[in-house]
Amino acid sequence: MSDRTDVWLAKSLERVLTPEQVMSGPAASRVYDCDAYTVKRHHPHAVVFPRTTEEVQKVVRWCLKNEIPFTPRGAGTGLSGGALAACGGVVIATTKMRRILEIDLKNRVMLAQAGCPNLRLTRAVEEHGLHFAPDPSSQTVCTLGGNICENSGGPHTLKYGVTADHVLGITLVDAQGEVRQFGGKVGGFPGLDLIGVVVGSEGTFGVVTEAWVRLTPLPSAVRTLLAAFPTPRDATETVSEVIASGIIPAAMEFMDGSVIEAVEAAFHTGLPTDAGALLLVECDAHEGRLASRTDQTIPNEPNERRDTTDDAEARVVAEIERVEAIAREHGAMSVQLAEDEDARAKLWTARKKGIGALGRLAPTIVTHDGVIPRSKLPEVLDFTYRIAKEKGIRVANIFHAGDGNLHPIFLFDDRDPKQVKAVVEAGEAVLRRCIAEGGSVSGEHGIGVEKIDLLAEMFSKEDLRMQEKIRKVFNSGSLCNPGKILPSQKSCVEVRLRHKGIAT
Repeated sequence: MSDRTDVWLAKSLERVLTPEQVMSGPAASRVYDCDAYTVKRHHPHAVVFPRTTEEVQKVVRWCLKNEIPFTPRGAGTGLSGGALAACGGVVIATTKMRRILEIDLKNRVMLAQAGCPNLRLTRAVEEHGLHFAPDPSSQTVCTLGGNICENSGGPHTLKYGVTADHVLGITLVDAQGEVRQFGGKVGGFPGLDLIGVVVGSEGTFGVVTEAWVRLTPLPSAVRTLLAAFPTPRDATETVSEVIASGIIPAAMEFMDGSVIEAVEAAFHTGLPTDAGALLLVECDAHEGRLASRTDQTIPNEPNERRDTTDDAEARVVAEIERVEAIAREHGAMSVQLAEDEDARAKLWTARKKGIGALGRLAPTIVTHDGVIPRSKLPEVLDFTYRIAKEKGIRVANIFHAGDGNLHPIFLFDDRDPKQVKAVVEAGEAVLRRCIAEGGSVSGEHGIGVEKIDLLAEMFSKEDLRMQEKIRKVFNSGSLCNPGKILPSQKSCVEVRLRHKGIAT
């Protein structure tokens, strides 16, 4: 589009919304030319900030009428290019849609707009002993709509599940400009599970505007442990044995020596800088849980003995002591147990701040996310370090070890085309290894534009054709978040996405 067309587009959108709800020009284009996957960029021609479902619908219908591509976007914390405006056009940013519309404490549900930050959902109900369980590392800024699009996880999803496990209903402005309702205030709606299809569709089915979410009781007993190991292999072997012992921690997070270095330089928390890796393990339990079950708090049932607070406390203490014993059996150099909430928050600093702190070690980072069987973590982690060395780049690792997630973070300078090429090749090599081990190219970051080629290596042509047919039910055109997920969507943007010396 020409500059004149850009001006026309922005002025037209100002009439659809208001001038205050539209941004355009070079500054806006650069701010919104990528998400947290910064290797690939493309400028939108305008960015709009609707406040309601009705305003989103107006923008989508205007885009359809004028054949302008549109891309849904939350806070831009996605890590696979899902919010990249791959064909330019309009970015529909939901960050002004921040209202919590209803809280039903008796039924433990909440209705919120898509732009509501993840952590705000929990803070709205934590005084009532509830929280929104999915907790991505970016939870202070990432939004509910973005979490739904990517089916986001987080440290505590080992025990509590990913976003899909906590969404009851969705309002979606679909790719045809119609407002659709899937599910509602209660779970178990009859018919096909369309919520399960929409969650994780990465904004290719339309724009999520509101959602009913499930609220989970806060645990009545929590114990947190940080174990330091000489090598990453010692830590990852500990992970497999903890799970094999029958313990399902609320969280089990891995951090290697590079993460320790970066966190200590930034926050001076007293982490052991001579350690090769850390494991952060958290165990919890709920008062009122049936003594014979391992699920979360459930409604009262007759003739069943229920845990008291003392029971929950005793069970958590027993679990964390067993975790400590396993860690020491695998050569843990030291083990720290949090004695109170302040100490627990301090132990979590390394995990919550680790990725951001890596910015001290390099001007650019790219975070991948493959999935492998937990038993394969030691071998695949060794492979990750080896491939980074071969490519001449540095890699740090911080990931949800209990889930079998792998998050290699490559450190480089994106101003150097050779380094960019090396990062892309190293990432693809690691993800291909994940596929070879029976895993997946993504656990929670999505496909976006980053992994669109690799999807064809994970699925057969017949599988991909079936996925394309499902996509066309929701999005039969080429304007709603084009160029994402499926290889068949790549062609219109392939040339624009290959840049900075990245070979096709």
